[in-house]
Amino acid sequence: MEKLRMTSPDLTDANIDKLAELFPTVMTESVDADGNVKMAVDFDLLRQELSDHVVEGPQERYQLDWPGKRAAAFAANAPIAKTLRPVREESVDFDITKNLFIEGDNLDALKLLQESYLGKVKLIYIDPPYNTGNDFVYDDDFAESTLEYLRKSGQADETGTKLVANTEANGRFHSDWLSMIYPRLRLARDLLASDGVIMISIDDNEVANLRKVADEVFGAGNFEASFVWQRKQSPQRDATNISATHDHILVYSKRHPSDRQDASGWLARILPMGDEQLDRYKNPDNDPRGFWSSSDCTINKTAKERPNLYYPVRNPSTGEDVYPSQNRTWIFGRSSMERLISENRLWWGERGANFPRVKGFLSENQQGVRPQTLLLRTLVGDNQAATREVNALFPEGNVFDTPKPTSLIKHLCFVANVRADDIVMDFFAGSGTTADAVMQLNAEDGEARRFVLVQLAEEYNENSLAHGLGFVTIAATARERVRRAGIGILAKAGLHGQDLDCGFRTLRVDTSNMVDVLRTPDATDQLALDQLEGSVKPGRSGEDLLFQVLLDWGLEVTMPIVVEQINNREVFIVEGGALIACFDETLPPELVHEIAKREPLRAVFRNSGFASDDARINAEQVFREVSPATDVKAI
Repeated sequence: MEKLRMTSPDLTDANIDKLAELFPTVMTESVDADGNVKMAVDFDLLRQELSDHVVEGPQERYQLDWPGKRAAAFAANAPIAKTLRPVREESVDFDITKNLFIEGDNLDALKLLQESYLGKVKLIYIDPPYNTGNDFVYDDDFAESTLEYLRKSGQADETGTKLVANTEANGRFHSDWLSMIYPRLRLARDLLASDGVIMISIDDNEVANLRKVADEVFGAGNFEASFVWQRKQSPQRDATNISATHDHILVYSKRHPSDRQDASGWLARILPMGDEQLDRYKNPDNDPRGFWSSSDCTINKTAKERPNLYYPVRNPSTGEDVYPSQNRTWIFGRSSMERLISENRLWWGERGANFPRVKGFLSENQQGVRPQTLLLRTLVGDNQAATREVNALFPEGNVFDTPKPTSLIKHLCFVANVRADDIVMDFFAGSGTTADAVMQLNAEDGEARRFVLVQLAEEYNENSLAHGLGFVTIAATARERVRRAGIGILAKAGLHGQDLDCGFRTLRVDTSNMVDVLRTPDATDQLALDQLEGSVKPGRSGEDLLFQVLLDWGLEVTMPIVVEQINNREVFIVEGGALIACFDETLPPELVHEIAKREPLRAVFRNSGFASDDARINAEQVFREVSPATDVKAI
């Protein structure tokens, strides 16, 4: 029940509403004293609207700007004291899989992956939350203290972490949505390979702004296409006047065409043909070369423009000479046309009396089907197909609101030419469709594509069906979807699926493993010195430390890990010796010597594990003598 305002009306707001109705072009967004986004009037534009001459004002320039843009840029660059912690019990084939599922805020995850996956991702597909008023939550504040933020917004969780919800009150504004997506796109660009592509699903509410902000981040020259995906089978009763049956998918490549030897170097040369495309190929004359389709032999040129392309062609059945229609000419010169006739490549219709068309044989189609911007539901699936896929995996009930069909993601992978061991990333993982699609593709062609998913552990609404079925968070449900999909794919593949990787290594965004031991001299007394010796937080395991080391060293966090006992100490061997680590609290010289004998590329130890400074110096000397090429560090 709404409460009475119990105050006089705000005449300023009423006047702004009237101006918005009369002059919608002068409306903009601003931030009030409390940091809340509100509608505002651009008075320079209003003066222009009310003047009969050009009004002097700020220097005009082409740009996209909004309240909070500088803070969003700062958020992209600000360092964080966080790490990724392994969660074995929520993983599948943890020790051998090359796939990754990260639970946590994707802004944090993208920052943590910057060095390990820099320039390695072939395709990033994301389906970010649409700006509908109440459906995105993000943790993006690095400039304010918790107290400052609480004073500003009055919103925080039990740990004091900032949670900004795009509520109905402010969700209709564009600024909050842009501040959410902008830093994530900036970080995503660095992860793309030189021939990498990002594809972003969006609806009409923010497609114009997304195009502008993506032009800024990736470069307007790197815009490749805007796919229109038919997501609904037929018009439905929507709240708006016109039923929206489509979404957009914006496509940007990493490098500008002028920087590439091939302007479409990322594009697949041969795309698989859908049923609609294959249906065009027939063989009504039983041509021994197989199925073919026909195309027009003429172009839109006049005989005056191209006299050499305007000549008669004799119909072999009727003996009549045929000319192109008015204002058109043949595509081919006389000699080329004679060759086509001699090779039986002209089709005159089943009765031999039609205007000629040229045959194109399926067996000779080396270029494949050029991808089109219109993605029909019959080719790539729709919302109903996606729901059927999820329901087949979750007979308990519909646990996801708006999943995407795997056929859509598979098609996008084909367009982006994702092959071999390429990496596909989705940092708004949602229902986990991207992982399912990648595993299906690998089962179909035997490739070893890898996926990296990131999903916030956002809890379901208590009234949702998913919550009633016992599913707590979207991240947990997405993992379960990937797990069930993998089981089904392996079962279908049978003996052929022995080499399929349908597992994933689960990592969780968490605070740093290291204790904050920074103190001012005045804040450190003799009694506190023993507290400064331990730099690792209580409860953090050796494996936790290992993954932070992998990130700090810029190594992929899916590298295979073997745990051995050397001198009764736990030792981690990564990628057969790319890194060997021991974080035991006591490091005897025999252990250090044994590790050095294996000549790893990198070695890392717990600093406090050395009995003294002399012991640490001796360990360094051992590596200089036994394995001088090893890079040795301590935490």
